[in-house]
Amino acid sequence: MSNKEVKTALKSAREALKNKEYKEALKHCKAVLKLEKNNYNAWVFIGLAASELEQADQAQTAYKKAAELEPEQQLAWQGLANLYEKTDQWDFKVELPNIYQKLVELYASSDKNKCYEMISKLSDIYQSDKEYLKLAKVWRQLIQVKEEEAVDKKELLQLWQQMTQLLSECLDQQERDNETQQHLITAFEKAMVLIDPVPGEQHKKASTDYVECLSKLPQEEPKMIEACKSMLSLYPNQSYPLEVLCSHYFKTGVQNEDAVSCFSRLLDLAPNSGLGHLGLGTKALQEGRFKDAIKDLAQGLKKMSTSRGWCNLAEAQFKMQKYSDCAISCSQGVTGCVSGDEELRVKLLGMKLEALVRSGGDTAADQALETFSQIPDSEKDPVLVGLKGRAYLNKGQVDDALKVSSELLASHPNLTQGFILKGLAHLAQGQHQLVEESFLKAISQSPNCGEYYFLLGRLYWDMGEETRKDRSKAHTHLLKAAKLDPNLGCVFRYLGHYYLHVANDLDRSQRCYKKAFEMDNDDAESGAASVDLSMKQDDMGTALATLQSVIEKATPGSAKWAWMRRGLYYLKIGEHQQAVADLQAALRADPEDWVCWECLGEAYLNRRSFTAALKAFGKAHQLQPSSIYSVYQAAAIKQTLGKFKEAVAEYLQITAQQDYVPALKGLGECQLSLAKSLMEDCRDGGAIDLIQQAIKNLFRAVEMRPDLSCLWKLLGDACTAVRTVSPDVAQLLVPAPLAGLDNQSHTLNQAQTLKVGERCYAHALKLMPEVPSLWNDLGLNYYHQSSLSCLTEDDQNSPSLLLEKAQQCLKKAIMMDSGNHSFWNALGVISMSKGLENLALAQHCLIKSIQVEGNNVVAWTNLGTLYLKNDNIELAHKAFKIAQSLEPLYVNCWIGQALIAERVGSYDTMDLFRHTTELSTHMEGVKGYAYWVCSTLLDKSNRGSELYRYNIVQMNAISAAQVSLSKYTERIQSDPFAFIMLGYLNEHLHLKRQAMKAYKRAVELLTAMSSTEELAFALGSYGRALCTAGQSEEAVCVYNSTPLQELSDLAGLALAYSRAGLIPESINAYERALAVASTEKERAYILTALALLQHRQGNQDSAKTLLFKCSMLKEPISESLLCLCALGLVHSDATLAAAALTELLKLGPGSVTVVEQRCLLTCALLALQGNYSAVQREASRAVHSNPGNPSLWALLSRLVPQYHPKKANGGAIAGHVACLSSMTQGKRALLYSGVNQLANGRHSGEDSHRNALKTMQRAVLLCPDDPATWAGLMAACHTENTSCYLSGSAPSRRGLEQTLMSVVSEKVHNVEEIERPLAQALEGWVLKQAVTGLMLGGQLEQAEALCSQVLSVSPEHPEVMLSLRQVQCQRLLLAGTGTVLPDPVLEQLQNAVMMNPTNLGAWHWLAEVFQSQGLLVQAVMAYRQSLQLASQLGLHSSQVASLLRLALLALVNCMTGVPGNEWTDMILEATTEVLKLGSCPMALLFQALLQYVNKMAARDTRRVLERLAYTQDLPVTVVQVSSWYLLRHLHAKNDQDLMNVLLQHAKMNGDKRLLEFHSLLASSSS
Repeated sequence: MSNKEVKTALKSAREALKNKEYKEALKHCKAVLKLEKNNYNAWVFIGLAASELEQADQAQTAYKKAAELEPEQQLAWQGLANLYEKTDQWDFKVELPNIYQKLVELYASSDKNKCYEMISKLSDIYQSDKEYLKLAKVWRQLIQVKEEEAVDKKELLQLWQQMTQLLSECLDQQERDNETQQHLITAFEKAMVLIDPVPGEQHKKASTDYVECLSKLPQEEPKMIEACKSMLSLYPNQSYPLEVLCSHYFKTGVQNEDAVSCFSRLLDLAPNSGLGHLGLGTKALQEGRFKDAIKDLAQGLKKMSTSRGWCNLAEAQFKMQKYSDCAISCSQGVTGCVSGDEELRVKLLGMKLEALVRSGGDTAADQALETFSQIPDSEKDPVLVGLKGRAYLNKGQVDDALKVSSELLASHPNLTQGFILKGLAHLAQGQHQLVEESFLKAISQSPNCGEYYFLLGRLYWDMGEETRKDRSKAHTHLLKAAKLDPNLGCVFRYLGHYYLHVANDLDRSQRCYKKAFEMDNDDAESGAASVDLSMKQDDMGTALATLQSVIEKATPGSAKWAWMRRGLYYLKIGEHQQAVADLQAALRADPEDWVCWECLGEAYLNRRSFTAALKAFGKAHQLQPSSIYSVYQAAAIKQTLGKFKEAVAEYLQITAQQDYVPALKGLGECQLSLAKSLMEDCRDGGAIDLIQQAIKNLFRAVEMRPDLSCLWKLLGDACTAVRTVSPDVAQLLVPAPLAGLDNQSHTLNQAQTLKVGERCYAHALKLMPEVPSLWNDLGLNYYHQSSLSCLTEDDQNSPSLLLEKAQQCLKKAIMMDSGNHSFWNALGVISMSKGLENLALAQHCLIKSIQVEGNNVVAWTNLGTLYLKNDNIELAHKAFKIAQSLEPLYVNCWIGQALIAERVGSYDTMDLFRHTTELSTHMEGVKGYAYWVCSTLLDKSNRGSELYRYNIVQMNAISAAQVSLSKYTERIQSDPFAFIMLGYLNEHLHLKRQAMKAYKRAVELLTAMSSTEELAFALGSYGRALCTAGQSEEAVCVYNSTPLQELSDLAGLALAYSRAGLIPESINAYERALAVASTEKERAYILTALALLQHRQGNQDSAKTLLFKCSMLKEPISESLLCLCALGLVHSDATLAAAALTELLKLGPGSVTVVEQRCLLTCALLALQGNYSAVQREASRAVHSNPGNPSLWALLSRLVPQYHPKKANGGAIAGHVACLSSMTQGKRALLYSGVNQLANGRHSGEDSHRNALKTMQRAVLLCPDDPATWAGLMAACHTENTSCYLSGSAPSRRGLEQTLMSVVSEKVHNVEEIERPLAQALEGWVLKQAVTGLMLGGQLEQAEALCSQVLSVSPEHPEVMLSLRQVQCQRLLLAGTGTVLPDPVLEQLQNAVMMNPTNLGAWHWLAEVFQSQGLLVQAVMAYRQSLQLASQLGLHSSQVASLLRLALLALVNCMTGVPGNEWTDMILEATTEVLKLGSCPMALLFQALLQYVNKMAARDTRRVLERLAYTQDLPVTVVQVSSWYLLRHLHAKNDQDLMNVLLQHAKMNGDKRLLEFHSLLASSSS
């Protein structure tokens, strides 16, 4: 083929490539190669086509062949580059840089842009592969090309800068190439030459980068220094070159002038520079300026942490004896050491070891031994081994230390450390002679070591007074040590001790202590001694400056001595807040310092922070129990706070240890304050006891310090305090010397005690005659003596004479202090008292008191009293009003207003008197309020008024007046009218005994006074109280001692006769009263009472006649109708009862009690009529109408278990509501609630919190004397035991039957006569319950013995005989299986039941016995007999029980296949009758089971059982039994779907037994 054909084929190939027909192109190219084997274009086209066809190897071969044929042609190389770029093969990536390099060479002369592009790609590859040398050469090649093009300086500068940026990364490599570093330096130099202007920002940045680069190249140190200096010359304010230079000097340790200059210049530019401080600190260390070194190094290390810096700091701290800080710095340095600094690490560990040894302490010693183990080859270094021995010594291991010292001296006989270690070990053993020898040998080996001289000097100081005073010993060696090592602060401390205690040179001692403290700020002993000496020399400025400097540097929890001393200084000058803060800081350093706690308590006390002070003194006492001061201050604070009882306990704790006068004084004051508070509450007996104790304790203090006027004054106050109490109570046992009698203590009366108080005040005045308050106290004592009723005018100390003395004393006090308002007030009171009655002077004094002190409530009140005494009502009202505005809580001014209101006849009188009793117990206010309460109660006409409801009911006036009047009569026992009012109030509160005692006392007082009319009233009241308290015979005597002219006396006498059992006399008295009665209402009440008496005598017709007569009066009373209704109920006369109840209801709603009585009668009538379901509805209706009446709630709870036991849960809730509403009703309602829970079967297994047992236990606690509660508790215990038996667990309350029965028998004997029949019936029930419980527990012998025991006492006791027969029958039945009872036995059992014809349970039991013997007809007859009996007795629940038992008997016979249809009929008959009486799930269950027995497969059977099984509100037993039979029915029908529904329902309700039954059925069928 010719050239033309080749060209045509190449053209065709080019066209195919253009059209992306790569395979076609390959064909054309191969055709060319057949003709021309080395055709360049053909090979290029083949490479291109193969590349597009992703035939990389063929393409590579083609391109390489083309490149070999014509190496200077670009196409093949470009193709290779493109192929390698798009193909992800590692061998291609490796060859790619060579291709780029070839292209750079080819493009260099032809296409500059392509050349730059290739260089850029090549640069990226070298940069990513971190081939920095090749990268540098490529960039030099690029820059050379640019230079040949003569580009401008700016572009060339950018290229050099880019080159520096790219090559700077090589500095971070571990293996650095020197040639590359030189290229980098050259790039920086070239760039800096091209930068313009100089200086400038761009040049500064470039210089900074250049210096940074050089600082990373250790071999370029000269260039780096030159570059830094050059940069500093151009930019003197730049800190970076200084930092680089300082870093270089610090690392190399160079400290020449240039280095110091750099450090200084750096700190000038950057004061917080760490390098600058480190450099200067290192320089200071080299020059021996250790304080400056520590300061600079510590500041520098805060900014940058370096091991060498920590080492330098540790060295400086070691020189300054800051061993703890040195050890910490060494640890920091060791932590920062890198692998190449092994020598520095060993140095730091050695320094740390020595620092820990010298710091002392067990913890430091352990750390030292651990550090010793970290040092390489430490056992070979004798110095380190010596330090190890000293560490053992610090731990107290003297033997180990001696062993180490012996080994050291054996291997190194002249080793100084060995001698020192040996000496210190002997020092620990107390062998001073051997210590001295060792230290002297050490000094001889190292005569220039100051530490060794110090150790010897300290030894001489510790050896005793002789060596201390010998100047050649301690003093000389300490001076030598100070001269050799001036930085040894402990030397100067001991020199200070010497100058202070031996030489008595305070100035030198002060200077030594000061120097020692300046060297070591942690030397608390030196600092404290220096401050103490400054304070001793009155140099407070220096002392405070020292303390301030220590405190400013102190960390929290340190510098206790400084904080405490400054706190005491502030406490001394009265800056208490600052003192508290400083003492708190001291305690943070040492919380166990009891002295510091006491000081803090003092600071709090002076700041008036009593609670905080109390806690501080309490803590001090806890830390130091023997400190009396802490206890005394705590007691004093409690006294100040008014906690007198606690203060007394604290004072007694002190006085039990010693007779401490301040404690005795405080004790007396507290007891006197307590006595005054008791007297304010009229508790005079306790107050007198406390006054006597106060006198005793104060007299003990006086005996020790008779020169203290305050003690005599307190004794006078204690004696004078008896003025308030009743003279009968004021009997004090006073020490004989104080009473002025012989050597024995004497019991003094009120007057004598006041006389002793007079002498005590006089003694105080002898000691301090110029104290006006003492004259005031003495004058008041005279005034109180004059008020005693035992004094007469003939007495030497007559009231008038005493008043004159009192007046003179008060005038004396006013002459001394005319500005004291209380003195003027006291003189005014004395002047207007009976005996002087100088009213003008009194007015003058009171007005003067007000002028002296305007806010003077007492003076204003007394002035109002003066005006009231003069009948000046208007001025008195104004004075009292001002007093009220000044102090609304001052009771006397309110009493004055009340007296004014009483005088003018205001309606507010009673309210004002009531307010006085609320404010305080004041005798005048109490009596006034009681008078008005009694007057209001006696006025029967105002009971419905708003005023009565507010004053009496809403304000709880009766109980408030009774409490206040009780206090009044306790103190004033000679006021008969107060006792009459108290008795009357007690009667209203049903306090029978208290009323009787009050009336008796009134009678006694009035008998002595010969007051006939008042005596008759009191006797009548006394008789009424005796009758109410049950003392009827005494009441008859008292009533007969009255004139018997008043209706109340005659009626009371009749009632007393009635209660005494003297019915004829009572009727006679009522007939006399009937003649005296003046109103129809009074006659109605008397006729009702006569009717009750006639009924009591059995004259029912006479009673009815009298009651009908009452109802025919114009003003019939509800009580007569109530009695008539009750009479009908008692005699089962429903007609009479209904008629009376109808008339009663016509009278209106009536009071709360009447509502309850009417409800009770209505319910009783409904029960009598046999309408049992209406009983509960009637009670519920009454509760809904009167929900706030707790009695009705209690009645509902009482009726539910008897007439509607199905709603026993509601009955329990009703009882709970009654209990919450009223405490009185709640006691009985708790019993009713428990009975309802018993009826509902609520036991602890069902509800552990609300069950019958817990309720009955509460009832017993509230009413321990009620036998019914104990019987209820027995029933609850029986229920619990029964529940345990049914559940299969052991009963936990066995053996309680006889105990509880004996308790009930004991309580029954104490009930009132009217309740005796019910109580005896309860006793019989308890006996049966006890027997039943014993039988249930299988204790038949004990049950039989119990019955026999009762029959031995009461042989004719049919119920007990029945119980005995039941027990005996049970024993016979248990004697053997299938035991047949003989006919005589059955006859005896039947006779026992016949002896108890009304005992329904007995008939049920007999039926069960018959049934067990197969006597079904007899069993049926017994059940029918019980049913008939229940119907006769009207017992609804018993009727249901009998019918259900009868139905169960028939059902059992049906299910066991007993022939005869009569059983089916009996079931239907019995259950139908039950359902007529009310809903009964059990009856429905019996009917369903009968359906199951008769028609098991019927659909109706399933429906009946489903109705019971799926109903939620039915009893659990009914639901479970019906579910069992339903499952059997479904299983027999093989109805799997309905069985699944039933089983799912059982799972939801937790019926595991049904699920187990299903499993059994399934297994049996399979």
